[in-house]
Amino acid sequence: MNFHVLTLFPELIEQGVSSSITGRAMAKGTITLHTVNIRDYSTDEKHHHVDDYPYGGGAGMVMQAEPVYAACEDVCARVEAETGSRPRVIYMSPQGRTFTQKIAEELAKENDLVFLCGHYEGIDERALELSVTDQISIGDYVLTGGELPAMVIIDCVSRLVPGVLSNDMSAEVETFHDNLLEYPQYTRPEEFMGLKVPPVLLSGDHGKVDIWRRERSIERTLERRPDLLENAVLSEKERKFLRTLLEKEKNDI
Repeated sequence: MNFHVLTLFPELIEQGVSSSITGRAMAKGTITLHTVNIRDYSTDEKHHHVDDYPYGGGAGMVMQAEPVYAACEDVCARVEAETGSRPRVIYMSPQGRTFTQKIAEELAKENDLVFLCGHYEGIDERALELSVTDQISIGDYVLTGGELPAMVIIDCVSRLVPGVLSNDMSAEVETFHDNLLEYPQYTRPEEFMGLKVPPVLLSGDHGKVDIWRRERSIERTLERRPDLLENAVLSEKERKFLRTLLEKEKNDI
């Protein structure tokens, strides 16, 4: 997987992605990161300005269409020359569709992803119309720029790329797999501050452990994120277990 990030602060992206799991994946060549400084495409040779006052007035500055468009087109042209297809260009925007694990799985199928990080009051709409294929938000709040959201998505998508995680199964059983929250995790010691590890996890019976974990995931999802259960992937036995929980919840009211 190749990530291309267009930004005014390439060092922020490079420092954030080059550590921990994504950093190890970069070292192995499982993923690559290419940062592009949008200022390099400024027509202002002296100061490399990429922003100007908005037409119609208003507070703040707007990133100009020309340098943003030129940066996007340069990156996309290079990717297309190498792969034969134009990459998706993702603009990090609170107006985009809200990022989910399902979207991460969709993006992980791509070979190249281009991220456009805005700043100030945003980017001239014409550059977005001409170059952007997707607008994605990581939540209903406003940040200084698109760098942090881009890193969130890069981290999430990277975990789904084969070879990034040391255990390929771990990505399949984490939170939001099958639209369920992850089950509780425990490690040594067996007892801490009077709290003990559930006996089933010490039994060595992998079948019982799997059932316990799925049931705890269902319980936790019902308690903390019941909205996820509508699209949860459950067996008939697990649906019966859920109905039992719902009935108990109803009787406790």
